[in-house]
Amino acid sequence: MSAPLDYRSAGVDIEAAEDSKQRIKRHVESTFTAGTRGSFGGFGGMFRVPSGMRAPVLVSSADGVGTKIKVAIDANRHDTIGHDLVNHCVNDILVMGADPLFFLDYVAFGKLDPATVEGVVAGVAAGCRENGCALVGGETAEMPGLYTPPDYDLAGFIVGAVEEDEILGADRVRAGHVLVALEASGLHTNGYSLARRIVLDRMGLRVTDPFPGENATVADVMLRVHRSYRASLGPVRGMVRAMAHITGGGLPGNLNRALPVGCDAVVETRSWELPNLYRVLMEAGQVAREEMFRAFNMGVGMVVIVDRQHADAVIGAVRSAGVHAWACGQVVAGSGHVILT
Repeated sequence: MSAPLDYRSAGVDIEAAEDSKQRIKRHVESTFTAGTRGSFGGFGGMFRVPSGMRAPVLVSSADGVGTKIKVAIDANRHDTIGHDLVNHCVNDILVMGADPLFFLDYVAFGKLDPATVEGVVAGVAAGCRENGCALVGGETAEMPGLYTPPDYDLAGFIVGAVEEDEILGADRVRAGHVLVALEASGLHTNGYSLARRIVLDRMGLRVTDPFPGENATVADVMLRVHRSYRASLGPVRGMVRAMAHITGGGLPGNLNRALPVGCDAVVETRSWELPNLYRVLMEAGQVAREEMFRAFNMGVGMVVIVDRQHADAVIGAVRSAGVHAWACGQVVAGSGHVILT
């Protein structure tokens, strides 16, 4: 006679799930803002429609952190990728001029580990606090047979708001406008499948080994938190015409999204020194320059497009906020392409 079955024997641990909820409660509640309604543990998150806006438009986005999560797993360091996730999503709606209102996360495991859940959500909460964004809900799923422990996956969902007449985008861009680059903090959350192949496989490094040319380990370099540009651009957002968050596809695959049909963006790649990380990846992986610019941000995390007379003010304000910025090119007449010189 077969033994009786229960949920635990099928691979789902309800007690571990409850432990996880109790561990993350304080992290979630630390993000609550004036717009938050309800309490932790509800079936849905609630948030007040912002008051004082004339014609608010809601802006939403969803994303993950890609295979950067494998570096976190290998390093057993789970408290930064949640921060990456929030900052990535914040930057995605920032390009339209929106400020974040609330965030939701989704973490899926093959075997749920409460300490790992707490680390991930602590990072999400840190990102929400940095950006003035409330973490109003989420889901922690345990799916044995779908994910092989210790692997897990992470996704995030953000909603922000912008005044309708202040939405940024390609329709505001004209020939003669200046491109201003904002420095990336590292790889951010893109290009990790190639970066891991080079560093861990071809170079044979472990996450605990020193990274060549850096006073830091491989894990330190590859897990640097994806930078949020909200605070640095806040004081000068009114001077900005459009922005491009440099994620998957690099400069060519993202800056083109901020261009009207009749304009090209000419990027002067000699206007900045390539950081050590990318030089190492290019040399060790024998990666072609064109492929490097398609796979990685190459040290530029955001490009903002401004009127020429505002370029110095925007650069100065961003630098005052602790982020390096510089003029990296201009918009010219064309057909919507990005030209790297």
